[in-house]
Amino acid sequence: MSDKSALPFLPFAKPFIDEATIAAVSDVLRSGWLTSGPKVVDFEAFLSGYFGNRPVCAFNSGTCTMEIALRVAGIGPGDEVITTPISWVATANVILEVGATPVFADIDPVTRNIDLGSVEAAITPRTKAIMPVYLSGLPVDMARLYRIAGRHRLRVIEDAAQAFGSSWNGRRIGSFGDLVSFSFQANKNVTTGEGGCLVLNNDEEALLARKYRLQGVTRNGFDGMEVDVLGGKFNMTDISAVIGLQQAKQVDAITARRRTLARLYFDLFGEKFEDRTGARLPARDFGNSNWHMFQIVLPDRVDRARFMADMAERGIGTGCHYPPIHLFQLYRDLGFTDGMFPVAERIGRRIVTLPLFPAMKEDDVAQVVDAVQSMLLSQA
Repeated sequence: MSDKSALPFLPFAKPFIDEATIAAVSDVLRSGWLTSGPKVVDFEAFLSGYFGNRPVCAFNSGTCTMEIALRVAGIGPGDEVITTPISWVATANVILEVGATPVFADIDPVTRNIDLGSVEAAITPRTKAIMPVYLSGLPVDMARLYRIAGRHRLRVIEDAAQAFGSSWNGRRIGSFGDLVSFSFQANKNVTTGEGGCLVLNNDEEALLARKYRLQGVTRNGFDGMEVDVLGGKFNMTDISAVIGLQQAKQVDAITARRRTLARLYFDLFGEKFEDRTGARLPARDFGNSNWHMFQIVLPDRVDRARFMADMAERGIGTGCHYPPIHLFQLYRDLGFTDGMFPVAERIGRRIVTLPLFPAMKEDDVAQVVDAVQSMLLSQA
């Protein structure tokens, strides 16, 4: 019997940091300019070009980008924003942060994204925006999303935190649409350690976003300063920006590698995997998704916590992305209860993220597949 403890641990995610990135960070440290400076300007310029020359503002998190998008859109107390219950809780928290009301819509069982039919049914006279989330980097039906928004004259704030490098029918996510928010947190396909960016529609919106980014300040000349809105402290550092710049230049290669690994997962699980185990694989989309995560939904008979613990004992890390937001106590206190969004509740309680990152080898994928199949079949 092999000694599993001697095997290296395979995490579910690992940032791709090459020597050129490490050298670039060293150069910034030696420069003496550590906070927002020329590297932030360079990073924003690269991102703007990547998104078809749209205005882009970089921030110190992918959470504040959504909050600022809501503020730029003029959303506040008395307004409703429709979003999904299956996301990192920040998606709904920022709606509360601006004083608006989150309204959840159930999800599609195949894509695990917000069900756009449920979105339309949830629209009321108080609805001011839709905030879709592209789970694992897979976009919703963008044409249908914007038809709904157009019919009801709603803003769209795309939580594209996981979708840098994703596309819709050949068009990059972020290169079209309304306000589009990306995250560069450590587990994202492109990272700055912590950070994010917001893609905006015009220079007027970008100016307002920059005010919100740093205490509402507008500078003029050497000593001119004005504050006319209440801003925060959300600026990105040059250290983060140079990491992001080095990463973003390689996004096509990163995305291609992730797609290759995702294809291998499907090939090794095989066509009969779902029938044999009762588990469900993700939607098989290699044209639009950047494959930020590879997630399976466990059958009801399998205890998720035990499954994850058993995987860890085999040297394989897993993740839980995400518990249903509306069942957290904060949201129960607002009146949300069990049974309101049954598809989201079932998937949120059974979904598991498997390892997927560019440095993985084919043997790593085979190791994960063997472990998953072994455990599921032993509990059949």
